[in-house]
Amino acid sequence: MADFFQPVFWTLFISLGTLGGIFWMLYLLISGRKVKLKPGETAKSTGHEWDGIEELNNPLPSWWVWMFYFTIAFGLGYLMLYPGLGVAKGMLGWSSAGNHEIEVKEAQAKYGPLYKKYASIPIDQLARNEAAMRTGNRFFVNNCAVCHGSDARGNRGFPNLTDSDWLYGGKPEQIKTTILGGRDANMPAWLPVIGEEGVKNVAAYVLSLSGRDMPADEVAAGKKIFQTNCVGCHGMDAKGNQALGAANLTDKIWLYGGNRKTVEQTIAHGRRGHMPAQKERLGEDKVHILAAYVYSLSHKKQ
Repeated sequence: MADFFQPVFWTLFISLGTLGGIFWMLYLLISGRKVKLKPGETAKSTGHEWDGIEELNNPLPSWWVWMFYFTIAFGLGYLMLYPGLGVAKGMLGWSSAGNHEIEVKEAQAKYGPLYKKYASIPIDQLARNEAAMRTGNRFFVNNCAVCHGSDARGNRGFPNLTDSDWLYGGKPEQIKTTILGGRDANMPAWLPVIGEEGVKNVAAYVLSLSGRDMPADEVAAGKKIFQTNCVGCHGMDAKGNQALGAANLTDKIWLYGGNRKTVEQTIAHGRRGHMPAQKERLGEDKVHILAAYVYSLSHKKQ
């Protein structure tokens, strides 16, 4: 069945529907032209009446008919020249993808030297260049705002880029590395290892690290489990490891939420985070500008 719904099928489906509709309208138009009144003859009722309005058999106005003929001819001509019938490319060979490539090349030729100039400036210095940051803002809005928000303050599961908390480091080159190559975070699920009671206790201990008042017995039990299973990533002091993207658990910043239920869910079932690489999409010069913009968000002018 899947083989039936291939480009050939869709080409026929679209072509028959489109051309059929056009020629059907042409038939109706020609049929309507058959109505003609003899000199001195008055229009008669067609028998259609609604709300006091009666339809008469007046012939169609010539100017209107010829305008309709023109639109039909224009439509057929357009379908011959441009793609509109499935996979048919049209006589001119135009495509939206090809047109986009042309526009990209033109933009690159126009703005490429400027991007190259910005890319030669260190990120921390470029972050103070207002013109460059306006460009960086446009890159951010077009490529990053869908996850991090237009204000870059993030959302559940997407980091806030305006504070000083960084999973993989907030130094200029660290930010650029993250944007260029992307990141894949992996918090393993611990429920099969430590059980429900263990999850509950570890959550209590983790929440206590950021000043939350939790039951002492649960905190003590959770600390033992944490030191056995979690310090490899989060460290003995639970302040995380930027080389691994392991979060600092001693502050009050939570990527997925800091209420007890959510923390227990994170410990029990793990988390999978994915930051897509932008190197192929944007190129290094644009990423350099974008990295400077992201850096500027948490390093306002002093």
